[in-house]
Amino acid sequence: MAELQTHPCRSQSAASYAEVLDKMRLLLPVLRARVPQTNNLRQLPEATCDDIRRNGLARILQPARYGGAEAPLESMIDVLVPIGSACSSTAWCLAQYIVHNYMIARWPKEAQDAIWIEKPDALVSGILIPLLGKATRVDRGATLSGRWPFVSGINGADWCVLAGMIENSAGNPPVESYFLLPRDQVSILDTWYGIGLKGTASHDIQVKDVFVPKHMIVGIKDLMGGDFAGRSTNPGALFRPPVYMTFGILLTSAVIGMTEAILVEYLTHSRKSITIMSGKESGTFQAQQIKVGEATAALNAAQALLRSDAREIQARAASNEQPDDATRSKYRSNAAYASQLAYQAAHMIFDLAGARAVYTNSEIGRIFLDIVVATRHVTQNLDITTTVCCSG
Repeated sequence: MAELQTHPCRSQSAASYAEVLDKMRLLLPVLRARVPQTNNLRQLPEATCDDIRRNGLARILQPARYGGAEAPLESMIDVLVPIGSACSSTAWCLAQYIVHNYMIARWPKEAQDAIWIEKPDALVSGILIPLLGKATRVDRGATLSGRWPFVSGINGADWCVLAGMIENSAGNPPVESYFLLPRDQVSILDTWYGIGLKGTASHDIQVKDVFVPKHMIVGIKDLMGGDFAGRSTNPGALFRPPVYMTFGILLTSAVIGMTEAILVEYLTHSRKSITIMSGKESGTFQAQQIKVGEATAALNAAQALLRSDAREIQARAASNEQPDDATRSKYRSNAAYASQLAYQAAHMIFDLAGARAVYTNSEIGRIFLDIVVATRHVTQNLDITTTVCCSG
C-alpha cells in the first residue's frame, strides 16, 4: 500500500469514474458541434484530443496505480455509447485509446513505467495484425519492420501497439508478439479516404528496422489472461480476462451510440416532416411508428446483451476462471450479434427517412455511412466471430 501512496503518478491521477462520466456528459454537445471540423480534417482536432486527456476518457480501464479509473469493464459501454451518439469518429478513436491502455497493463512494469510515469494521460493507438510485421531478435530486444492498415487515431497518439512475428531458432515457427513504440518512431502514410468515419485518421503506418527493447515486447500468451507479464503489478480482476475477448464490446458500444444518434435525428425531424405525396405528417403513419419501435427495441436488446456479458466476464475473472475457446467465442459472437442488431436498426431508420437521407448534408445519411464503415471491422463480423478459435 505504501508504494501506491508514493507512486509518482498519484499526484497526476485521473478523476474518479463518476467524475469522468460527469465531465463526459458536459463534453457531448462540444463534440457534436465539432463533427464537421473533424470530418474535414480527416482526424480528431487537437482540441478533441486535449479534451480526451483532460477528462480522463481514455483512462477508464487504466490501472489505478498510474492514476487511471480502473473502472469495471461495463464502463466501456457507459462512455462509448454517449460519445458515439455525439461524434462517430471520436468514439471510434477513443475506443482504440481505451483498449490499448487496457492492454498495456499486461506488459512488464518497466514498460508501464516508461509510458505512464512520464505521461500518465498518454493516448495509445495500434493495430493487431501479426502477419504484417516481421521482427528479428537482437541483443536486449528485437528489430521490427512492417506495414499495417487501419490504424485509427494514430495522428493524435503518443504511443503505438504493433503486432508482428519474431523469428525463432532454426526449425521453430515464429512467435506472435506485440510491440510498444513511441509514436514518433512510426511513419504515417496518408491512406484514409473512407466513405464514413472520415475523422478517424485510420491510415496505414510503417516501420523499418526499428529497435524495440525487450521489456516493451510481450507474446500472445500475455494477452490471453491467466499468468501475464504485468500481473504482479496489476493483480485486479479487471486485467485477468483475455484482451481480444473484450474488443467486440468496446467497438459495438460505439456503433450503438451512432445508431442512437440516427434514431434521435429521425424522431426530431419526423415530428415536423410532411410527406410530399400525401401532405400528412410522416410521424402519423402507423408503419413508421412500428419501425421506430422495432429499432428502439433492437438497440435496447443490443446494449443489454453487452452489459450482461461485461458483467459476466468480470465475474468470471474475479473467480480466477479462465474461459475456454468456446466461451471466448461466445462473448465475441455476442458482441458481433449486438452490432448486427444496431446495424439493422440503423438501416430501418435510413429507409424510413426516404430520399431526404441521400443528400450530402443529411445527418442521417452521414451517420449511416459511419455505421456501414464501423461494422466492416472484423470484431463486428458475425460469421467470423461465431467460429470457435484459439486466439485471445
